[in-house]
Amino acid sequence: MSGPYVIRGSVSLPEAELMWRFSRSSGPGGQHVNTSDSQVELRFDLAKTEALPPVWKERALAKLEGRLVDGVISVKASEHRSQWRNRETAAVRLASLLAEATAPPPKPRRATRIPRGINERRLREKKQRSDTKRGRSGRDWG
Repeated sequence: MSGPYVIRGSVSLPEAELMWRFSRSSGPGGQHVNTSDSQVELRFDLAKTEALPPVWKERALAKLEGRLVDGVISVKASEHRSQWRNRETAAVRLASLLAEATAPPPKPRRATRIPRGINERRLREKKQRSDTKRGRSGRDWG
């Protein structure tokens, strides 16, 4: 592995808490895939981890609740022919997923008033368009 996978700031995925599983892949590799376990499944116990700050952990558990099975998040990778590259891909994918899930919520939008001039201009243009269309018929709408 190429080192710690940073989630955000100084928080990274702890190598000791990552659970790896390997199996035969249906991805690229020709006959090679019939003989090697290149597909990678990376599992991380989000509910029991101590690596994340409590606030981040709560956010992640709430945002990822549809993907969790007993508090464990799972990521698969089988795009590459080599197991090592699939391990890298899975770890990066898990780190980015956790970074997105632990991000603070956006600031709420402040409602603003529409300026009176914009509203008046819109109504004036509507009236002009209406008059133009009304003038196309032969009738006198008077």
